[in-house]
Amino acid sequence: MSFFTTPKRHLVRRRTSPTALPLAVVGSALAVPTITALSVVALDLIKHRHRKDRDAPRPGTFDTDVEESPMNIYTDGEALYDDMLEAIDSAQDLILMKTYIWKDDEVGQRFIDAFNAASRRGVKVFIIYDGFANLVVKSAFYAQLDDAVHVFRMPAAGRSFWKAPVRSTGFNHSKILVIDDAVGFVGGYNIGALYAKKWRDTHLKVVGPAVWGLRQTVARLWNEDRDAAKQIPWIAPDSWNPSVRVVANLPVDLVYPIRNMYLKAIERANRRIWISTPYFIPDQQILRALKLAAERGVDVQVMVPKDSNHVLADWVSRGFFGEMLDSGISIQLFGSSMMHSKTATIDGEWSTIGTANIDRLSLSFNYESNLEVIDAGFAAEMERVFESDREHCELVIADRWRERRPMARVTEWALIPFRPVL
Repeated sequence: MSFFTTPKRHLVRRRTSPTALPLAVVGSALAVPTITALSVVALDLIKHRHRKDRDAPRPGTFDTDVEESPMNIYTDGEALYDDMLEAIDSAQDLILMKTYIWKDDEVGQRFIDAFNAASRRGVKVFIIYDGFANLVVKSAFYAQLDDAVHVFRMPAAGRSFWKAPVRSTGFNHSKILVIDDAVGFVGGYNIGALYAKKWRDTHLKVVGPAVWGLRQTVARLWNEDRDAAKQIPWIAPDSWNPSVRVVANLPVDLVYPIRNMYLKAIERANRRIWISTPYFIPDQQILRALKLAAERGVDVQVMVPKDSNHVLADWVSRGFFGEMLDSGISIQLFGSSMMHSKTATIDGEWSTIGTANIDRLSLSFNYESNLEVIDAGFAAEMERVFESDREHCELVIADRWRERRPMARVTEWALIPFRPVL
């Protein structure tokens, strides 16, 4: 008997469900554009890998005071790292660091050496870094840290995953450094030579009451499920309601306030909203708030990279451009380098710098930390930074966008299901 012949006694006439054929047709119809779209993205990724990295524009360091507290806005990774390392070298009692990517290169090694030196002179050092983000970094690099340095390599699923899975998810996307509870750094810069020169990013140094909030975001995650003797002790804040405050997502507490911070600020805007973010994949509420602001006459400008380091995210982001342009939102494409800043300033009064992107992962999943600043002088400096970056941007013209090639439209449409996971 042939393997390709079915005996007659096994032949059974099957009834075809009335919905089977339409579902099959719909499935095939959806599969074709999806496969085509992913092919387009794959080709774009190949092209992206062959693009030559360029040094990023570095507008400089912008200094101001808020409530007599000095604040420094960094747009240059080399200057930032030098000041962070100087602060580590001057530490006398306590160093807390929480970071996402920590490269095993010359910049990363400088931080290893600085932490070890601090620990050897009696400073207590606590470090949290994300395990998933550093999978490609050899464990021997982190093994250089002295035994006296307290280190937590945070897994994608936290220590209490089986007891409380919802509270134990989320990547550690925060980038925080706290020195002696007196000086704090927070912003978009990861640690590595690539970010020092090739990426345009923004970071903030703060002295004053807001440092307490940065300390707490590190301590809250560190102390989870640890014995009291191994915890970072609680201290009282210097101020109950400072003009500079930390807004942090803490999945361990099911707390995600950064999204609400943005919504409240956008709803208050009556003159201008200037946002820079490397990945713009908003949920419907954030998008609606921005569109309503533009429709009531607010100057809404969203700055994103022309080509980011995540090609798929770029394509998904472009799927929002049409309705944004129709509502009067201006889209600025930063083309000089990878732009990684996560900032916003509104009406010359309100500003934020931090680690959260305008996407689903940052606003409703990851550990993130932003500083919210309500101060006209600080907002003026933020506007100077935005205007400097805008000199390196291309404005998306609505008519030209509507005339883009059909394959681009198909790709953007087919990638809509990816929005919740990017």
